[in-house]
Order: sequence, then C-alpha cells, then structure tokens
Amino acid sequence: MHTTGLVSHERYFWHDPGSGAGFSTSSEYVEPDPHPESPSTKRRMLSLLTVSGLTDRLVPIAPRLATIEELRTFHTERYVELVRTLSAGGGGTIGDSATIGHGSFDIARLAAGGCIEAVDAVLDGKVANAYALVRPPGHHAEPDRGRGYCVFGNAVIAVKHARRVRRLNRVAVVDWDVHHGNGTELAFLDDPSVLTISVHQDRCYPLDSGFLEAVGTGRGANTNLNVPLPPGSGHGAYVAAFERAVIPALHRFQPELIVVCSGLDANMMDPIGRMLATSETYRTLAKQLMAAAGSLCQGRLVALHEGGYSNAYVPFCGLAVVEEFARHRTPATDPYLEEFMAMAGHDLLPHQAAVIDAAAALAARVPRVS
Repeated sequence: MHTTGLVSHERYFWHDPGSGAGFSTSSEYVEPDPHPESPSTKRRMLSLLTVSGLTDRLVPIAPRLATIEELRTFHTERYVELVRTLSAGGGGTIGDSATIGHGSFDIARLAAGGCIEAVDAVLDGKVANAYALVRPPGHHAEPDRGRGYCVFGNAVIAVKHARRVRRLNRVAVVDWDVHHGNGTELAFLDDPSVLTISVHQDRCYPLDSGFLEAVGTGRGANTNLNVPLPPGSGHGAYVAAFERAVIPALHRFQPELIVVCSGLDANMMDPIGRMLATSETYRTLAKQLMAAAGSLCQGRLVALHEGGYSNAYVPFCGLAVVEEFARHRTPATDPYLEEFMAMAGHDLLPHQAAVIDAAAALAARVPRVS
C-alpha cells in the first residue's frame, strides 16, 4: 500500500525570529513589521492538509531533537554553541538575515531531527515517501553562521545521516525554493556522492551565488547544477527546467534517495520572490520527481519544507505537492488557479529557454552511473 509520511510539531510554530521589514530588519527609519518567516504559512498549510481530509491518509512521523554530534556533521562547534547560548537568553543575530529568539536552539534541533526521522522512515520502508513540514528552514545555513532565516542545515544534516549512518552510496538534493540553496551546495561541492541541484530566481538571494558556472570542485566536479531562472519565470519555464535539466541529471546520477528542499516562495503571490509559479506548477514538479524516484530509487523521496511567505497561497502549493506524494486528490481546490493561469507570463520565453538549455548542457556532464 502506498503511504506518505508527515512530520509536524507544534513547537515548530513557536520559533521566534523577531520583527522584520520586507525581507530585511527594522531600523531607525524602517517601521517594524511581522517577520516574513512567520509561523503563519506553515500553520495554514498544515490546517489545509487537515481540513481537506488529506492528513487522515498520511502517516505521522514523530520528530526528535538532532544530537549535538549530528549538528556538528555540518556546523562548527563554535556556531552550535553560539546558537545554544543566545537561545538560552533573549535570542539574537546568528548571521546574515538570521535571528533567533528564546528557545530557538531546541526548536531548530527538532527541525533537523524531524528531517532525519523522515529520511529513516522512508529508508526503513515505513512509508513510501515523506514531507517534513519543519521550521526554521535550513538551506541557506552555512557551517559557521545562519543565513536567510535559516539556523541549521536541515537537508545537509539529513543527507549526511543517509550517507554516514544509513550507508547510501548516492543521494540527490533538488531545491526548488526561489532562493539559491547555497548552504547545501557548499556542504557537498567537492563530494561526488551527492548531486545538488538548485532551480531558483537568478541573483535573488544570496546575491553572490547560484550561478551556472558553479558545477562542483575536485572529485565533486559536475555534481552541482544550478538553474538560475530569470525573474518573472512561470509555469512553462519551471516545467522545462525540470524536463530538460533536472530529470536528466537525476537519471545520469542514479541516486538511491532524492531529497527535495521544498521552498514554496516561487509562487505568484510571494512577497519576497518575483516568480510566477502556481500550485499547478508545484504539482507538476512533484509529479515529475515522483516518476523519477519511482524509476531510480524505489520511490524514495523526502521533501523538507523551506521558504514560502504568502499566507494565502503557500497552503495550496503545499497541498498540491503532498497530494501528488500521496497519490490522492482531495476536494480542496485552489481558488486562485484559474485566474493565475489566465495571466500572462506562463509560456516559456526565449531568454528563459537559453538559461535552461545552458543548464541542460551541464546536466549532460553529470557523472553517469550505469
């Protein structure tokens, strides 16, 4: 029987990154506003999964605290101690656009541990695939600092667990967040056992990463693939990027597990991104990855929640992904989809195709596993 696991926990919604102002922080002349990385989008997504009836079909996966040793497989001892110390007090800044509040250390550990548990549940055959609806996010975090609202590198820590503890030979990470997955790329840039793929808005965040030219170093040459789509890319560009570059790269690499960094901030209503994806876009991408996982790695597919800042629209994008994972359509429909798909911008345009074709050429250089 096909089953999909779901990781969630009330504590995830209690992480407090403080106030914000747009995608930055408040200042002398910038009035404080709720932080964009608020619990609302994740809580509303979980609520929609429940109200739609889909949660009843999902297998709950209980998260646990990641151990300090697991955190240190990616992060420096000094950084882990900084997060612990600030969390025990009143919180504070832990890096570039990354802040925490009181108690965030254990919540971030619970997020990383929840991702590990999702991976284990899939590898143990308890579920066919899983979605980890965790918070705080992780794909921007670096070894010695937080970045872009991220505290610990959830995906990196989960993949390292799959490699070191579960002894997998090859793992692929596909990141469809609107921002570049710089932390994940950094962790595995010279590692030939991990294929990292990021499809993102060109030079959105971080401004200095995510370029086509970053293809891996040393023994990891050609095992990193970036698809920096131009701002304004819509459904056609995303589907083409997966069809022409992402899926072929996966087939060459032959992973034993596919991990998705599931940021839902490329959607049309996101206040930070400038892309035009819809819930149908995410449904199509999820369907493509489901098919790839089915033919490559016995369906082993784990999605880890990252960004997404539209309270109204993230829930419908997330529902579409989890519906595809669970192979079940609920009665809930996207009330915005018809109007969104009637808007301009969804056709693949020549300047978008040029980037995708360049990425496809790089995908053809991913080491082939026979």
